[in-house]
Amino acid sequence: MKKPKILVHVCCAPDALYVLGLLQTDYEVTGYFYNPNIHPSEEYGLRLEEARKVARILNADLIEEIYDDERWFKTTQKFKDEPEKGRRCDVCYALRLEKAARKASESGFDMFTTVMSLSPLKKADVINRIGKMFARRHRIDFLEANFKKQDGFKKSVELSHSHGLYRQNYCGCIYSQRNK
Repeated sequence: MKKPKILVHVCCAPDALYVLGLLQTDYEVTGYFYNPNIHPSEEYGLRLEEARKVARILNADLIEEIYDDERWFKTTQKFKDEPEKGRRCDVCYALRLEKAARKASESGFDMFTTVMSLSPLKKADVINRIGKMFARRHRIDFLEANFKKQDGFKKSVELSHSHGLYRQNYCGCIYSQRNK
Protein backbone atom coordinates (compact mmCIF):
# COMPACT_ATOMS: atom_id res chain seq x y z
CA MET A 1 0.00 0.00 0.00
CA LYS A 2 1.36 3.38 -1.02
CA LYS A 3 1.98 5.90 1.75
CA PRO A 4 0.50 9.41 1.44
CA LYS A 5 3.03 12.10 0.50
CA ILE A 6 3.46 14.74 3.18
CA LEU A 7 5.43 18.00 3.07
CA VAL A 8 6.73 18.83 6.54
CA HIS A 9 7.77 22.37 7.34
CA VAL A 10 11.09 22.20 9.22
CA CYS A 11 12.22 25.03 11.48
CA CYS A 12 15.28 23.33 12.98
CA ALA A 13 17.17 20.05 12.89
CA PRO A 14 16.45 18.79 16.45
CA ASP A 15 12.70 19.10 15.93
CA ALA A 16 12.94 17.69 12.41
CA LEU A 17 14.89 14.59 13.42
CA TYR A 18 12.19 13.48 15.83
CA VAL A 19 9.10 14.52 13.85
CA LEU A 20 10.20 13.41 10.38
CA GLY A 21 11.39 10.11 11.81
CA LEU A 22 8.05 9.63 13.56
CA LEU A 23 6.07 10.45 10.41
CA GLN A 24 8.11 8.16 8.15
CA THR A 25 6.21 5.21 9.61
CA ASP A 26 2.96 6.27 7.94
CA TYR A 27 3.96 8.80 5.27
CA GLU A 28 6.35 9.44 2.42
CA VAL A 29 8.06 12.44 4.07
CA THR A 30 9.71 15.44 2.45
CA GLY A 31 11.12 18.22 4.60
CA TYR A 32 10.54 21.86 3.71
CA PHE A 33 12.93 24.50 5.01
CA TYR A 34 11.39 27.96 4.83
CA ASN A 35 12.39 30.21 7.73
CA PRO A 36 12.84 33.87 6.83
CA ASN A 37 12.56 34.64 10.55
CA ILE A 38 15.98 33.23 11.46
CA HIS A 39 18.63 35.84 12.25
CA PRO A 40 21.41 36.56 11.81
CA SER A 41 22.18 35.04 8.40
CA GLU A 42 25.00 32.96 9.94
CA GLU A 43 22.43 31.34 12.25
CA TYR A 44 20.21 30.69 9.24
CA GLY A 45 23.07 29.00 7.42
CA LEU A 46 23.91 26.84 10.42
CA ARG A 47 20.30 25.71 10.88
CA LEU A 48 19.93 24.96 7.18
CA GLU A 49 23.09 22.84 7.18
CA GLU A 50 21.84 20.94 10.22
CA ALA A 51 18.48 20.36 8.47
CA ARG A 52 20.40 18.92 5.52
CA LYS A 53 22.22 16.63 7.95
CA VAL A 54 18.87 15.36 9.29
CA ALA A 55 17.66 14.71 5.74
CA ARG A 56 20.76 12.58 5.16
CA ILE A 57 20.32 10.72 8.48
CA LEU A 58 16.70 9.90 7.65
CA ASN A 59 17.26 9.43 3.91
CA ALA A 60 14.55 12.03 3.26
CA ASP A 61 14.25 14.75 0.67
CA LEU A 62 14.55 18.37 1.75
CA ILE A 63 13.17 21.28 -0.24
CA GLU A 64 14.96 24.55 0.51
CA GLU A 65 13.29 27.89 -0.08
CA ILE A 66 15.11 31.16 -0.61
CA TYR A 67 16.01 33.12 2.52
CA ASP A 68 13.56 36.03 2.36
CA ASP A 69 14.25 37.92 5.58
CA GLU A 70 13.07 41.22 4.08
CA ARG A 71 9.57 39.80 3.69
CA TRP A 72 9.63 38.57 7.28
CA PHE A 73 10.74 41.96 8.65
CA LYS A 74 8.07 43.75 6.62
CA THR A 75 5.38 41.33 7.82
CA THR A 76 6.31 41.39 11.52
CA GLN A 77 7.59 44.97 11.94
CA LYS A 78 4.53 46.32 13.72
CA PHE A 79 4.69 43.42 16.21
CA LYS A 80 8.37 43.77 17.09
CA ASP A 81 7.64 44.72 20.70
CA GLU A 82 5.29 41.78 21.31
CA PRO A 83 6.42 39.24 23.90
CA GLU A 84 7.45 35.71 22.95
CA LYS A 85 4.26 33.72 22.12
CA GLY A 86 2.52 37.01 21.28
CA ARG A 87 0.90 38.14 18.03
CA ARG A 88 4.26 38.41 16.28
CA CYS A 89 4.69 34.66 16.64
CA ASP A 90 1.21 34.03 15.20
CA VAL A 91 2.07 36.19 12.19
CA CYS A 92 5.36 34.33 11.79
CA TYR A 93 3.64 30.93 11.94
CA ALA A 94 1.18 32.12 9.30
CA LEU A 95 3.89 33.37 6.97
CA ARG A 96 5.67 30.02 7.01
CA LEU A 97 2.58 27.81 6.98
CA GLU A 98 1.02 29.66 4.06
CA LYS A 99 4.18 29.12 2.04
CA ALA A 100 4.24 25.42 3.01
CA ALA A 101 0.56 24.96 2.08
CA ARG A 102 1.11 26.58 -1.31
CA LYS A 103 4.23 24.51 -1.99
CA ALA A 104 2.52 21.27 -0.97
CA SER A 105 -0.52 21.99 -3.13
CA GLU A 106 1.48 23.06 -6.18
CA SER A 107 3.91 20.14 -5.88
CA GLY A 108 1.37 17.32 -5.69
CA PHE A 109 1.65 16.38 -2.03
CA ASP A 110 -1.35 14.80 -0.31
CA MET A 111 -0.94 16.93 2.80
CA PHE A 112 1.37 19.12 4.82
CA THR A 113 2.27 19.80 8.45
CA THR A 114 5.00 21.44 10.52
CA VAL A 115 7.43 20.39 13.22
CA MET A 116 6.84 23.68 15.09
CA SER A 117 4.30 22.18 17.50
CA LEU A 118 7.11 20.13 19.08
CA SER A 119 8.60 23.17 20.79
CA PRO A 120 7.39 24.07 24.27
CA LEU A 121 7.78 27.70 23.15
CA LYS A 122 5.20 27.30 20.38
CA LYS A 123 1.40 27.28 20.62
CA ALA A 124 0.20 24.05 18.98
CA ASP A 125 -3.46 25.11 19.00
CA VAL A 126 -2.67 28.32 17.11
CA ILE A 127 -0.32 26.52 14.69
CA ASN A 128 -3.02 23.93 13.95
CA ARG A 129 -5.73 26.56 13.45
CA ILE A 130 -3.51 28.49 11.02
CA GLY A 131 -2.48 25.30 9.22
CA LYS A 132 -6.11 24.27 8.69
CA MET A 133 -6.98 27.74 7.39
CA PHE A 134 -4.26 27.60 4.73
CA ALA A 135 -5.10 23.99 3.93
CA ARG A 136 -8.64 25.05 3.00
CA ARG A 137 -7.34 28.03 1.04
CA HIS A 138 -4.92 25.88 -0.99
CA ARG A 139 -7.15 22.81 -1.19
CA ILE A 140 -4.84 20.41 0.58
CA ASP A 141 -5.04 18.45 3.84
CA PHE A 142 -3.21 19.56 6.98
CA LEU A 143 -2.03 17.06 9.57
CA GLU A 144 -2.93 18.55 12.94
CA ALA A 145 -0.45 17.64 15.64
CA ASN A 146 1.00 18.54 18.98
CA PHE A 147 4.30 16.69 18.69
CA LYS A 148 5.43 17.74 22.18
CA LYS A 149 2.88 15.33 23.69
CA GLN A 150 4.00 11.89 24.88
CA ASP A 151 7.43 13.32 25.76
CA GLY A 152 8.04 14.35 22.14
CA PHE A 153 10.22 17.30 23.09
CA LYS A 154 12.26 15.19 25.53
CA LYS A 155 12.74 12.52 22.86
CA SER A 156 13.86 15.16 20.34
CA VAL A 157 16.46 16.46 22.79
CA GLU A 158 17.81 12.95 23.35
CA LEU A 159 17.89 12.18 19.61
CA SER A 160 19.60 15.44 18.72
CA HIS A 161 22.27 14.85 21.37
CA SER A 162 22.89 11.31 20.15
CA HIS A 163 23.40 12.61 16.59
CA GLY A 164 25.47 15.62 17.65
CA LEU A 165 23.04 18.18 16.25
CA TYR A 166 23.27 21.87 17.01
CA ARG A 167 20.52 22.93 19.44
CA GLN A 168 19.74 26.63 19.30
CA ASN A 169 18.75 28.57 22.41
CA TYR A 170 16.19 30.92 20.81
CA CYS A 171 13.39 30.51 18.28
CA GLY A 172 15.35 32.20 15.54
CA CYS A 173 14.08 35.73 15.16
CA ILE A 174 16.03 38.79 16.19
CA TYR A 175 13.32 39.75 18.68
CA SER A 176 13.44 36.43 20.51
CA GLN A 177 17.24 36.51 20.44
CA ARG A 178 17.33 39.82 22.31
CA ASN A 179 14.94 38.40 24.94
CA LYS A 180 16.88 35.21 25.68
